Amino acid sequence: MAPDPGPDYAALGYWRDETLADWLGRAVRERGAHAALRLGGRTVSYAELAALVRRASCAFDRMDIGKGAVVAVQLPNVVEFVVAYLAITGRGAIMQTIHMPYRAAELETLLAHSGAVAAIVPAEARDYRGAETLQGLRERLPALRHVIGVGPASALPSGALPFVGLLAADGTPRPVAVAGADPFLLLYTSGTTAAPKGVPHAYRNFLANSRLSAEALSVTPEDVLLSAAPYTHLYGLFTLNLALSAGATSLLLPAFTPAALAELMHAGRPTIAFTAPAHIAACLGQQLFDRKDLSSLRYVQISGSAVPPALARTFEPLLAGGKVMQLWGMTELQAGAYTRLADEERVRVETTGRPSPGTELRVVREDGSVCAAGEVGELQVRGPSLFAGYRDNEAATRAAFTADGFFRTGDLASADAAGNVALCGRTRELINRGGVKFNPLDVELLLGRHPAIESCAIVPMPDAVLGERACCFAVVRPGHACTLADLQHWLAAAQVSKIKWPERLELVESMPLTPTRKIIKGELVRLLEQRPAMSNRQPRI
Repeated sequence: MAPDPGPDYAALGYWRDETLADWLGRAVRERGAHAALRLGGRTVSYAELAALVRRASCAFDRMDIGKGAVVAVQLPNVVEFVVAYLAITGRGAIMQTIHMPYRAAELETLLAHSGAVAAIVPAEARDYRGAETLQGLRERLPALRHVIGVGPASALPSGALPFVGLLAADGTPRPVAVAGADPFLLLYTSGTTAAPKGVPHAYRNFLANSRLSAEALSVTPEDVLLSAAPYTHLYGLFTLNLALSAGATSLLLPAFTPAALAELMHAGRPTIAFTAPAHIAACLGQQLFDRKDLSSLRYVQISGSAVPPALARTFEPLLAGGKVMQLWGMTELQAGAYTRLADEERVRVETTGRPSPGTELRVVREDGSVCAAGEVGELQVRGPSLFAGYRDNEAATRAAFTADGFFRTGDLASADAAGNVALCGRTRELINRGGVKFNPLDVELLLGRHPAIESCAIVPMPDAVLGERACCFAVVRPGHACTLADLQHWLAAAQVSKIKWPERLELVESMPLTPTRKIIKGELVRLLEQRPAMSNRQPRI
């Protein structure tokens, strides 16, 4: 049985018959000379952006890429990404995003699942030649008709098209009827499994969320928005959508490094920056904000994973009057909750805020009953931006929704009396030690304050007696040393129950990270399976 569709969001005024082409056209009419994009010393006005989009649309028209066709895009945050985004969706086609770290195995799985007819990839990027890689996969991807490379033509293999050639096309593309109910994005929650979960979205879902969030987050046409997250990820794309909604300027950071982000926050003079905890922690750890002028920033949004309050409180004084804000979202719904500028410091630092306009959030117990204020349970969501179901995966869709149409996020959270949500981890990350389940997030936050620890994550390890015990993976700061006993003494001093202490320590040079700098705990679990030796383990507690 299909889940309850919930309220009529069109009748309630959330959904409108609007598209990205409508937003671009409005910006050109009202502020054609205003900067749409800035990258290095290059500025692209909205009028110039529209001209580039028209040329690319002409090329797509001649390539018979039309309504409903899927075009995959694997590019960093560069001008070509934005042009492709607006040109593909303007043709009524659907853009599928591919993260930059993905290579042949992930590309084949994702493009086979989506049936993409074209892919726009780097001609060369460090040790990766995207066009060459995809050309090598063409025989196993029968739907893929066009491989388009961004970069030097000399790096393109035979048969691949240069993106710059698309921009040489002139004329007027054939008109396409595109409506707000049409799909325009295909995102993926993972790309390394045999059955990836594709998340399709219609214009009316995401554009309503972006339009209403731009107002709630006080985004104006005069703002300059910087995203440390890649646009191929929902968080980065939300930032771009906010800017397009308001007719603001997007300041492009092609690839994150701590030094590049700190310098752009200083020299680029953004007014709003969208970051993850790991971005800010890396910059602070390397003291990269020292002697940097961050006074242009009205606020910095920190999202993607739970934000340690100590991190937020350390960073905010560096903003010279600007504020730290938080946001919670998912691939399945874009922005679900965020703090507001008028919120008191406690709310902005310790919670991820209240629901975005039209969004309903509830925290429930295992039996489905709603938790009391302050009680931890699973976070569930329903609203105008929520997707309808996974692409070609009915089983996953049925499992994801409740009978009354709420989406089971898998996030553990609590909500205060005012509706502000505090994230507490993931339901699948709970450790079941002898039948006692606990969330390792609070222990991770405490260990993250240890002077020797640069970053850490706790995952379950199998145990013949208790079922599971806690294993801590850690990256140690240069010049420091750390043992399991050191961490256990630290937790003892903080009066943390012994049952939550890690009983094994694995030191690694770096953490496996998503494109938005989240630690991939599944990779750590797999790494643990390859390390059976218990050389760094204390007697059992």
